[in-house]
Amino acid sequence: MQLYNKLSAKERAELIDKTGKNRLTLSFYQYAKIDNPQSFRDHLFITWDSLEVLGRIYVAHEGINAQLSLPADRFNEFKAHLDSIDFLKDIRLNIAVEQDNKSFLKLKIKVRNKIVADGLNDDTFDVTNKGVHLKAEEFNRFIEDENTVLVDMRNHYESEIGHFKNAVTPDVDTFRESLDIIEDDLKNHKEDKNLVMYCTGGIRCEKASAYFKHKGFKNVYQLEGGIIEYTRQVKEYNLENKFLGQNFVFDERRAERISDDVIANCHQCGTPFDVHTNCANDACHLLFIQCDACKEEMNNCCSTTCKEIHALPYEEQKELRKGQANSNDIFKKGRADHLPYKKDLRNIFDHFNSKK
Repeated sequence: MQLYNKLSAKERAELIDKTGKNRLTLSFYQYAKIDNPQSFRDHLFITWDSLEVLGRIYVAHEGINAQLSLPADRFNEFKAHLDSIDFLKDIRLNIAVEQDNKSFLKLKIKVRNKIVADGLNDDTFDVTNKGVHLKAEEFNRFIEDENTVLVDMRNHYESEIGHFKNAVTPDVDTFRESLDIIEDDLKNHKEDKNLVMYCTGGIRCEKASAYFKHKGFKNVYQLEGGIIEYTRQVKEYNLENKFLGQNFVFDERRAERISDDVIANCHQCGTPFDVHTNCANDACHLLFIQCDACKEEMNNCCSTTCKEIHALPYEEQKELRKGQANSNDIFKKGRADHLPYKKDLRNIFDHFNSKK
């Protein structure tokens, strides 16, 4: 019985090309009590592997968080399987704005302590006491209200390439970092302001909204289904799109184009650009923004040093990496000191505070 992926990314990519099937990229999440996450994980892998599902899925005692792709012609089978699981029946599926047959190249289903690394002790507050969900039309009205503070619950490298107009974009590397910062900066407005939050697909806001209500915020709202569902509703109902730029996604696509606005810059030359890449030097692999001209000049590397290493024969590169851990720069995700046009650090509530 196969319980783990056995094909390499290269082998899977070749197989996808050979079959010639169009694939559908989607995501979903659900908070629910799962008594035996490992058993549930194995059940999912056996069933989904047979359906040619690929993706990154986290399972924990608190629920499931899934980003995946599958052959479009097997969608109904996949949906029927979800509906056979009580807490996943009729679950909302966030269909990707832009499709790519190779958005995922492996099926990875992992058991984790949390489906989102929030660093919170869920026993200290009621995680089911969530904020009010706003559909796209309601959301558009709320964020034009002068009594609303709109907060992006994603990380800095996500919001750098795309965010809602007038949104506060926390300069953080992790979701957990933003929670205390937001609470502290808005501590004097827990009753007189609308706290409206959004994220990619909604999962971070589910936990954050309950946490902020626990912390005393009276008017807490969240964008239902996140940026992905917002975009679908904007198109379906011909609404004004208030999102600027691209929506960062955690798969091979890297981002979905939501509007034509380019709000970021190449981290190496400063020209307007909003496409992330990873440094080609395997010992670095830094995530940063690099325009086409710099990509060609730097051979897809983030620095001259990395370019020189990447130009060495593969065996020499391996020798250099022996015994070396990944550079800490990999975790800075675009904030490495050698990038002259990296995103500037700033007080995330400067814009809000200036209006008080």
